[in-house]
Amino acid sequence: MKQLHHEEITNNQQTYPITIVCDAIRTPENIGMCFRISESFGVEKIYLHESSPSIDNRSVQRTARNTINQIDFDRYQDFEQLIHQLKKEGNTIIGIEVTDESIDIQDFDFTNHHKIVLLLGSERRGIENTHLLDATVAIPMYGRNSSINVIHSLAIALYETTNQLKERKTVTTNEVK
Repeated sequence: MKQLHHEEITNNQQTYPITIVCDAIRTPENIGMCFRISESFGVEKIYLHESSPSIDNRSVQRTARNTINQIDFDRYQDFEQLIHQLKKEGNTIIGIEVTDESIDIQDFDFTNHHKIVLLLGSERRGIENTHLLDATVAIPMYGRNSSINVIHSLAIALYETTNQLKERKTVTTNEVK
């Protein structure tokens, strides 16, 4: 077995109808990793709160590597206004958060939604405006700890979401043949 290097790997590059909204994420490394993971999973766009670190921040740039230049992003001031706009554009707003109404992520059917927004809460307070969400998904945990880093949650959520959307695309393509 030989480990492959970047130049030896060809990914099946595609984009999914997924947008990420970072609700006041303040750690530069988390912003950088948000770009890196989002680009890896074919996310269309990222929204950062105006209080989040700038993409010019050295830590953001170091952890994002070159992915800042590979994915569309914008900043927002008013969280509620952004969410209402995204809903008008046909997005389903899904918070990655443990609530009394959360669905285990693997049990949530992402294929029923044409445009998806995955919402990340702040590192300290989580998602404060849950009344604006269409649904919340939680990642089942089996240890004593009840939470994981916000970007680890994003990676797991993107893996599950794109896996389901890829399966939908495969089924639809096979039905057409």
